[in-house]
Amino acid sequence: MSHARDLGADHRPAGPSTSRVAGAGDSAPRRALAQLAAGTPVLPVLVVTAVLLTDLADGAGMIWLPLLAAGPALAATTNGPRGVVCVGLLAAVLGALLGVRDGVPSRELAAVLSALMAVTLASGLASVLRGRRERVLAAVRSVAETAQHALLRPVPANVGPFQVAVRYSAAAAEARIGGDLYALIPTRHGVRLIVGDVRGKGLPAVGTAALVLGVFREAAHDEPDLLAVVERIERSLTRNLGHDDFVTAVVAGYPPGGHLEVVNCGHTPPLLVSASGRVTPVEPDLPSPPLGLRALAGHAPGLQAIPFADGDQLLLYTDGVTEARDHGRTFYPLAEGLERHVSHEPARTLGALHDELLAHVGGRLHDDAALLLIRKPAASEAGVAAAIDPGSTVHAPACEAGCR
Repeated sequence: MSHARDLGADHRPAGPSTSRVAGAGDSAPRRALAQLAAGTPVLPVLVVTAVLLTDLADGAGMIWLPLLAAGPALAATTNGPRGVVCVGLLAAVLGALLGVRDGVPSRELAAVLSALMAVTLASGLASVLRGRRERVLAAVRSVAETAQHALLRPVPANVGPFQVAVRYSAAAAEARIGGDLYALIPTRHGVRLIVGDVRGKGLPAVGTAALVLGVFREAAHDEPDLLAVVERIERSLTRNLGHDDFVTAVVAGYPPGGHLEVVNCGHTPPLLVSASGRVTPVEPDLPSPPLGLRALAGHAPGLQAIPFADGDQLLLYTDGVTEARDHGRTFYPLAEGLERHVSHEPARTLGALHDELLAHVGGRLHDDAALLLIRKPAASEAGVAAAIDPGSTVHAPACEAGCR
């Protein structure tokens, strides 16, 4: 595509070759000026200019000269060491000229200029350190994003008989990765999905999430019974987690029989949206402990079979959504928001919910938040989609890791 754009740029009336050469020659100075303007410390120069004009208007001598040090100090927050030195030299030259003009004693002027150069050197060092920190942070972000893409694989818009949408926001904006997890895969036992929340933050939580997702992706293909999938995850966490660690999760499946199976392990209840738009929380019949803590409860989680007709939708989420508060400490009303924004397009629904959630908290979440919405389209809708796109994967997509 880039090659095509390059060719398209040459589709214009051809002139003499000298004009093209001249145009190329003229563009080089313009590019140089643009780069110079982009790296110019505009605000620090304006500060130095303001001090200069104030001194010229007032003529008070030593009163205003020390303020020239604000120029290089401010440049250190936005520019590299070269910009800091340039602003410092500009301030020193202007300070010397103003001192001579105002008749400042040589010893006092020398002290001011020495202090100004000391501030410039310190600001230059601070700029170097800031640049190094920014490069390290950029590398950390890159690694975190790569880890997140490997951990939370992209979910296609259509999986099995479902339309699907996912929204995920990590509270740790610097690392851009959190402890919430989700996965949705088609298997020979039907579509299976999980949404969970790991206790804790940072790399330990990410490691636990990777463990849960790895076991789930294998067990979802191997085990015909959804409770056996949960049991595999429980055994793995029992062997690998500490006594205080656990994972809340909802594991769901849609076997060929045509009903929805849900296993809730200490997680927030999913929200079932009927074709008419009514929202109902799917409360577990028997409250079960989080994954990794079954030994404390003494009983296994139960499986709920829920009718899931054409047009119905199921929203799974983490507590970062329902526990998000506004400035008045009011929790975000997810069920009411879902009723307001529900549509026949899961991606559109979650987009509206996510925007409203961010507006509710004032722009930034304080906990990881994951939303996964599945919708079973009516047969007429699936037929229209297949007619528009014969390659649609609404009915028979490829498996994430190969159906076994």
